[in-house]
Amino acid sequence: MSRQRLLVTSAVAVIAFLSGGWFMQQGARPDESVYQRARLFDDVLSHVADFYVDSLGERQLYRLAIDGMLNELRDPYTGFLDARDLRGLNEAATGNYAGIGAQIEVRSGAIVVIGPLPETPAERAGILAGDRIVEVNGTSTERFTQDDAVRALRGPEGTQVTLKVARAGASDFLNYTLTRARIHSRSVRSALMLSDRVGYVELNPFSQSSADEMAAAVDSLKGAGMRALVLDLRYNPGGLLDEGIAVADLFLDPGQDIVATRGRAPRSTRAFADAAPQRYADLPLVVLVNGYSASASEIVAGALQDHDRALLIGTPTFGKGLVQTVFRLGNDAALKLTTARWYTPSGRSIQRSSRNGFEPDDLPPDSVPPRDTAQAPTFRTDAGRTVRGGGGIVPDVVIRPDSADIRAAERLTLALGRDITKYQDALAAFAFQARQRFSVTGPLFPVTPPMRAGLLDLLRQRGVNLDEQTVQIAGAFLDRQLGDQVARLAFGHLGQVRRAAQDDPILAEALRAAGRARTQADLLAFAAQTGHGASAQRP
Repeated sequence: MSRQRLLVTSAVAVIAFLSGGWFMQQGARPDESVYQRARLFDDVLSHVADFYVDSLGERQLYRLAIDGMLNELRDPYTGFLDARDLRGLNEAATGNYAGIGAQIEVRSGAIVVIGPLPETPAERAGILAGDRIVEVNGTSTERFTQDDAVRALRGPEGTQVTLKVARAGASDFLNYTLTRARIHSRSVRSALMLSDRVGYVELNPFSQSSADEMAAAVDSLKGAGMRALVLDLRYNPGGLLDEGIAVADLFLDPGQDIVATRGRAPRSTRAFADAAPQRYADLPLVVLVNGYSASASEIVAGALQDHDRALLIGTPTFGKGLVQTVFRLGNDAALKLTTARWYTPSGRSIQRSSRNGFEPDDLPPDSVPPRDTAQAPTFRTDAGRTVRGGGGIVPDVVIRPDSADIRAAERLTLALGRDITKYQDALAAFAFQARQRFSVTGPLFPVTPPMRAGLLDLLRQRGVNLDEQTVQIAGAFLDRQLGDQVARLAFGHLGQVRRAAQDDPILAEALRAAGRARTQADLLAFAAQTGHGASAQRP
């Protein structure tokens, strides 16, 4: 056996032993040394390599051993990263990739452009929101998946890609040849004024430039007359810890704690505090969260809530309070390993309790906890307000899903059955043509009965028939989905956000609270008036 192979098997055996590996269960004596167990592992590997019914290379066997060991940890956040995984992780962390610069979705047998990113090849070429890319480099996109679309449009910087595009109102296809460029996917997805005094910033995810983008967006909105800010962290899965801390730093005072980590390994137990004077001390702040807000999003929300610096509105967050450290293993591999847990300044663990210590049990990401939270441990904010622990961050004002919407969604889903994809594609196809067909001139248009009838007719043409009772129960829900899709495809993401301000109960409540507030104390008083401060809930 080569020296390299002995070192690898020894290392694998050591980790397997520390994680409660399979070997001990098969009769290895407790007085055996690690080296004896490494030899046992190598014997097993040799027998599999030589005698297993199918031929398996030694390289593949070692990878299987690594994956098996990490799987036995039963930690969904720990894993081995190969070169492709590392590229994806780097793109997520930096927000940088090479491509054409367009937000896309695959719908109705085509790549639908949600919107071109600013100052990118797509925008410079004149690609518009709602355009349907039907061919890429001469290949039909009819059977593309989302991954297929991303791979086709991305590529080495400086290379060219040809697109055939269908556009509403155009009598023929449009042809484009774009040169791929380095694209920076911004963390600030939208920044706009929702009213004459309330600004809105949507941040997702926390990547390399999040804090700088956030500061630039807030400064710009203040210049436009903003007097209160709504920060939307819904659906934000987290990202870089340093950037989460830097975003919280913008709104906290020097010395105020932001987050603490507690772990077993050296330097895994640490405390992070604000280092610079806050830039927006006089700006009332509302933060929106939901069951898909996780990790760094929960760190920011928890810190701002504990220091009474933000009013939190929405639904309880996911409860992903585990720290992952990436250990590089050569140039083309890495190990992503859970090494610690997060705690908010008041001492709350962000990690939701579970049977295996990692994934929350029996709690769908969009769920809301029971009204009675008396059993959850209590903590105090700087101002003495009560906040609940037990995992995740519970908002100051919980907006529960509308029961009628839940019934409508359930009824529609049941009626569609296996035709749910046909419904989604028909919705996108109808929204694609609705701007001209129904003279839609802005994102706040009303969804009229003829528009709903047009959608139902398109569904029937595609073999999807909704019975009259389903339409009656789910009618308003259908209208909102249709309105959202048309606003998104006709006016881009900013148009969708403007429409959401009237249709989205969480955003509408935030706008109502921020519109009245002159100080942060006004916002906290608003929470107290709606119920019981940090545990207030609205139906």
